[in-house]
Order: sequence, then structure tokens, then C-alpha cells
Amino acid sequence: MTTEPEINRLRNKRTLALMAISVLFVVGVIAYSLYYFLVLSQREETDNAYVGGNQVTLAAQVTGNVQQIGADETQLVQAGAQVVTLDPTDAQLNLQQAEARLGNIVRQQREHYADVAQYDALVSQRQLAVTRAADDLARRLPLATDHTLSGEDVDHARQTLADAKAAAEVAARQAEAARAATAGVVIAKNPAILAAKADFSEAWLAVRRNAILAPVSGYVAKRSVQVGARITPGMALMSIVPLDQLWVDANFKESELKNIRLGQAATIEADIYGGKVTYHGKVVGLSAGTGSAFSLLPAQNANGNWIKVVQRLPVRIALNPDELKAHPLRIGLSTTVTVDTHNRNGVILGEAMPGQPVYSTLALHQPMQEADALADKIVAQNLIR
Repeated sequence: MTTEPEINRLRNKRTLALMAISVLFVVGVIAYSLYYFLVLSQREETDNAYVGGNQVTLAAQVTGNVQQIGADETQLVQAGAQVVTLDPTDAQLNLQQAEARLGNIVRQQREHYADVAQYDALVSQRQLAVTRAADDLARRLPLATDHTLSGEDVDHARQTLADAKAAAEVAARQAEAARAATAGVVIAKNPAILAAKADFSEAWLAVRRNAILAPVSGYVAKRSVQVGARITPGMALMSIVPLDQLWVDANFKESELKNIRLGQAATIEADIYGGKVTYHGKVVGLSAGTGSAFSLLPAQNANGNWIKVVQRLPVRIALNPDELKAHPLRIGLSTTVTVDTHNRNGVILGEAMPGQPVYSTLALHQPMQEADALADKIVAQNLIR
């Protein structure tokens, strides 16, 4: 049988235990409250985030049949590398025809410029004929007065003078037309020759564009071109993905966006590496609309069957290039993004476009001065007398 002292001792022990549990509970609530206000309330987290990147489409600029393919899926290509080669036969023939047309037009223009001197000489000849006819008529008029010559001879002299004047007028108009076609420019700068030179340069450019170059460095994906296929300008041949130009699009709920600002730090964990690898980035922009607003069939909230759905807005997170190089990612991979919203002094809307291009390539540049030099050489060869 339990004595009264033992009962009091057990009661006191239970009371102490309950007090200790209560104290621990209160301490836990206080600690969690502090953790929430100091940590959790200063960040936003979402696992609805995916790796994004540029998918550069490689397309043809000329028509032709594929002769060679230099790279396949998953392979790395460098900017400026010749990835696809077209059969150059048609382009070479077009270039030869353009060269022949240019030479022929130069010779035609030489003839037109020579016509100016010819028509000027003809005008002088016609003027002399007019002078002779006028002199003949002047000599015959006195003789007709004293009836030494018949009136018919005088009429013939007048008609000869009229014909000479008409011929002189025709020659003058012909000379004027010849000068109009050549006046103001030297033969090498004649519009017809310049147009033919442009056609030659275009044909020269088509020959070079039979070599389709990679505009950026990256990995080949979505190759659809096949050897022997007939391709046309603008046809997509493959995609090139530069894996050093990746970012993360974190789709936060609209209720989670009020504290997110540009420039805030973010940490990213990719499912491919798990918690072993942490990427560090920063917020660089918020999309101008939700995903549903830009979908092919946007929601029609004005109809009678409207149900409110919390929307998500893509937030662009830039990645650290060194970390990305050490642990490569791929487009479309799932990630978990945590944004530190402690500093809320930044802006929400993005800045205006920078003065320098965001992306650029030199792979499409063509040395057109070489084409101009070749065209000038053809013109010079056909101007030699």
C-alpha cells in the first residue's frame, strides 16, 4: 500500500515533468517563431523550377543537296565549324554564269560609251550636209530669178536642205539619247555594271554558303537533316545548345512574388546531383506574364465556368558560370530554387535593353571584299581595248 509521502513524491515528480515539457514546448515555439521570422520569412522556395537555355537552330541559307554532315547528336561543335556541306555544283555553275554576264554587260556598256562619239561624229556630218545644202540653195536662187535654172531645180535644192536638216535633227536626238545613258558616270560605275557586279557577288556568296557553319559553340541536338536531302533556305537542320548559356526558370506562385526583387541571391539544387551540389545565382528578371497567358490556348476566365486557379510566374535565375562548368546541366532538368528575399530594395521590372548585343556571332560573316575584288578584276579585264 502506497503511503502518503510516496504519493506526494510521485505527484511532485509528475508536476516537474509536465513543467519541463511545457517549458520545452514554449522554448520550441519561441525558437520556431524566431526561425520563421529570421529565416523562413526571408526566403521563398519552389521545386517547380527547370533549367532553360538557348536552342540555336542551324538553318540553310541556300538551296542544295546535303553532301556531308560533320557532327551528330550529343557531339560538341565550335563556333565557325563546318557542320553541314552542300553539293557545290549548282552554285559553281551559277557563279560562272554570273561572271559571264558581268563580262558581257561590261562589253555592251563599252559599246554604248563608244556610240556617244559615233553619234557626235554623225551630228557633225549631218551639219556639214545641212551647210552644203544651204549653200547649194543659195547659189540656185539667183539663177532661178533670171530663169537660168528651172523652178524644179530650186525645189529640189529646198527639199535637199529640208532632208539634211531632218537628218541632222535625228542625229542630234540619237546623240542626246546616247549621252543620257552614259552621262555623269564612268563606265566602271555604270548602273548596269553595278547591278551585274551585285549579281556576281550574290552568286559568289551562294558558293560560300554551301558550307553551313555553326553560329555558336555547343552540343548538337534534334538533328533532322540527312545526307542527300534537298534543303531550302530557312529549313531547320539541327539545334545547337550552348551549355554555358543556361539559366533556371523558377515558377513561383503569385502569392510568393511580393518580396522577390531583381538582384536577390538564390541557391539552386538540381535533381540530377541532389544535395551534393549547390549552385549560386541571382534573380535577373520576372516574366511579363504567366505561363497560361502565353499558352497556345489561354484560359478564358470570363466564361461562366470560371474556377480560380493560383497562377505561377516564371522568375529567371542566372547561374554562376564557374559552377555550371564544374557541374554541367541540361535544358529541362528539374531543380529546387530558394531565393533570399532579405534585401527588398531592388526593382521588380527589368531594365532597358543594353547598349551591346546580348548574343552575337561572327560565324555568319563573309569577306565580301574578296567578291568585290574579283568583280572589279572581271570588269577591268573586259575594259581592256
